[in-house]
Amino acid sequence: MLSLKKLGTKPLRKRRGFLRLETEMAQRPQRPCRALGCRELHRNGNGYCEAHQNLVAAWGGSRRGSASERGYGAAWRKLRLLVLKRDGWICRCAECRAAGRVRNASEVDHIVPKAEGGTDRPDNLAAIHPDCHKRKTQAEATRAMRRHTRA
Repeated sequence: MLSLKKLGTKPLRKRRGFLRLETEMAQRPQRPCRALGCRELHRNGNGYCEAHQNLVAAWGGSRRGSASERGYGAAWRKLRLLVLKRDGWICRCAECRAAGRVRNASEVDHIVPKAEGGTDRPDNLAAIHPDCHKRKTQAEATRAMRRHTRA
């Protein structure tokens, strides 16, 4: 017969003839830290080890805010349409211009990102294809992450 000690459990209380057992909760598996070049293992739900917890706050945590709260309200929608019309609904990213490629644009991008000091002025905005926009945004995010980990 199995004993409670062998099961790794202990009796919690007896109620109406039934014995409830308390078992230990399994721990979250250890995973490597998401910080660039860090191999430290952790069990944190946010993906970063104790030494890199400051990176969680740097990316705004889990709350992003609405489009209006982030500065993309009605005025931005009007400006966006103006830029798309100005650029003829054609992608004006550096890669497409260099390759002589013509792609339909449906998004507007900051040439110099706002995070790097760019503005919402029309001369800092360009029409861009969604795939080009994803690629450019990914490169900007990688640059920002490297800047932040060096600091």
